[in-house]
Amino acid sequence: MTKSELIKAIAKKSSLTEAQTNDAVKALTDVITEALASGDKVQLPGLFTAEAVERPARNGRNPRTGEAMTIPAHRAVKISASSTLKKAVAE
Repeated sequence: MTKSELIKAIAKKSSLTEAQTNDAVKALTDVITEALASGDKVQLPGLFTAEAVERPARNGRNPRTGEAMTIPAHRAVKISASSTLKKAVAE
């Protein structure tokens, strides 16, 4: 599902226009991005939990050349699906 398909589906299920839905989706995206960037955990019950995690430096290999290399430490986003979402997908 693309962003435009998502916006149309939400607008159809709600009393919002597509323009209002687009603004709401953009605002949601901005709020989640800002929260994760500042180190906060984002929880949407029934959907997912997202948090920024520190990944330590590690040794790896360049897949093209096979040469050993060091992958630097960095921050990444970890997203965990809720049990409700997992159950809905499994059925």
